[in-house]
Amino acid sequence: MKIFTTINMTSLRLYRPEDLPSLSYTLDEVQSSFTALSQFALEKIYERSDGLAFPITILYENVPAGFFVLDFGDDKLELTDNSKSALVRSLSVNPHFQGKGIGTEAMRQIPGFLKAYFPDRQTEEVVLAVNFKNTSAYRLYLKAGYQDHGKTRVWKDSFQHLLSMKL
Repeated sequence: MKIFTTINMTSLRLYRPEDLPSLSYTLDEVQSSFTALSQFALEKIYERSDGLAFPITILYENVPAGFFVLDFGDDKLELTDNSKSALVRSLSVNPHFQGKGIGTEAMRQIPGFLKAYFPDRQTEEVVLAVNFKNTSAYRLYLKAGYQDHGKTRVWKDSFQHLLSMKL
C-alpha cells in the first residue's frame, strides 16, 4: 500500500481499520462544532452505497494523527460546477499533534495523493467549505494553497467560505 510522504514526516494513506484507536480522539467544544470526528464520518461513509467517499488517515512520523474524507459524490456540486472535483470534508487533527503544521501539510499533499491513488478520476480541482467562525482552519487552508474567490454559502444557520485549489 502506498503512503504519500513529504519531508516534515507528514503523510497520507487510505484509512485502515487499525487506525481507528489512534483516531478516536476528542476535540474541544469549539473545534467539534466545526467538524465531524472520524468515527461519525466513517459511519456516514458506510451508510452510503455510492462508494464515492474515501476516508484518509493523516500520519505524523508514521503514527495516525488526523483524518479527513475525500468525497467524489454529488455533494461537491454544492460548492462548484466542476464535476471533476473532489470535496474535502471532516478534517481534524488529534489535539496532541496540533500546532506542528500537520493539517497544513496534509492539505498541501492532496493534489499528489489524488494523482497517486485516484488517477482515473482526472480530478481538476479540490473544494471545501469552512465556517466563517473557524478562523484557524480558514488560515490553514489558505496557507496550504487553497483560494478564496469570495464565494460563500449558508450551512446549518452559519456562513461558510467556499475554497478551492485548481490542480
